[in-house]
Amino acid sequence: MGSNKANNLFYIDNLKILLTMLVVLHHTIIVYCAPGGWYYTEKTTQMAAIIPSTIFVSLNQSFFMGFFFLLAGYFTAPSYHRKGTWKFLGDRLIRLGIPLLFYSFVLSPLLSYLVYYFAERNHITYLQYLSGYHSWIDFGVLWFVAALLLFTLIYVGAKHFVTIKFKNPIPAPGTAKILFFAVLLGVITFFVRILFPVGWVLKPFGFQLGHFPQYIILFIIGLLSYKNQWFDSLPLKVGKSLRRVAWLGLIFFPLFFLIKAKLNMPIEWYSGGFRWPSLLYAVWEQCIGISILTALLSLGKNSWNRSSPLLSKLSRCTFATYIFHPLVITGVSLIFKCWLADPAIKFLVLAPFVVMGSFLLGSIVLMIPGVKRII
Repeated sequence: MGSNKANNLFYIDNLKILLTMLVVLHHTIIVYCAPGGWYYTEKTTQMAAIIPSTIFVSLNQSFFMGFFFLLAGYFTAPSYHRKGTWKFLGDRLIRLGIPLLFYSFVLSPLLSYLVYYFAERNHITYLQYLSGYHSWIDFGVLWFVAALLLFTLIYVGAKHFVTIKFKNPIPAPGTAKILFFAVLLGVITFFVRILFPVGWVLKPFGFQLGHFPQYIILFIIGLLSYKNQWFDSLPLKVGKSLRRVAWLGLIFFPLFFLIKAKLNMPIEWYSGGFRWPSLLYAVWEQCIGISILTALLSLGKNSWNRSSPLLSKLSRCTFATYIFHPLVITGVSLIFKCWLADPAIKFLVLAPFVVMGSFLLGSIVLMIPGVKRII
């Protein structure tokens, strides 16, 4: 039974590979084309590159990190029941806590130094740089791991103090219920962004609270999905319907640009505050994001539920790739800093090598003795 269950989840492993690739591409395109911050950036001024890059990162942001939280919630419950409270907590502290400490105390200072030395041309030694370094609590891209650790601790606490029992399994929701849920989540997100607009970061943890309604709720949905076996029973027709909804959602991008141009309004009005453009964008973001996510789950289960030695290896190193990909992105961008090409051209040429290099580094890291016990 365990083997069959594992075989039934090959598509989850394949989706993890896809999501990790999107994370790497997301941060790489921010270096060269799209709005956003990174350790080192070279921004293109070509609108022909900026517009599609902005669409790409907006679409990613609508679903890919929420998808990670959904999958994390889905696998949290069986791990907890299998290991028990204290073993589960110890395992989570090792697998999530050690990467957080490593990133904050080793990788983040190194990345900052590389930029300081090679991009800003301040030629001092690493030890000299560390003597004046003050950002020791910096989770960077591992804000996700910090949030997941927090969610996990809350889950364990809730298991001890709150008991919720369902007499019968809850059936997997259909298209209409999923879209209603997405609209409701968009409204909740709008109200949260009145205080915490997109881009507002809770330092030093790196939490963008404007996105957290989706992350929290999808983690809970992941728990419910495992309990009620929603992944297994999600109909293919729901996936196809929501794929069409996602394609229709792309029509809104020209509308967003048109509204901004006609009203001559700041682009920040989409990011938060008590304004109707913020409500429109929040509802759109959740509708298209939840649609993409559900379509990938449904279609993936029916079309991508197979494995191979290469896919198995790539899936195994996705977490290591996630942790170390900033080193590859920053390293490659600094190496090609002096290439006198437009940043958009640099992205198109370098992005495939950054993705491959990130997975290669992740697989090499896993060869270090003892690392597999952690990540």
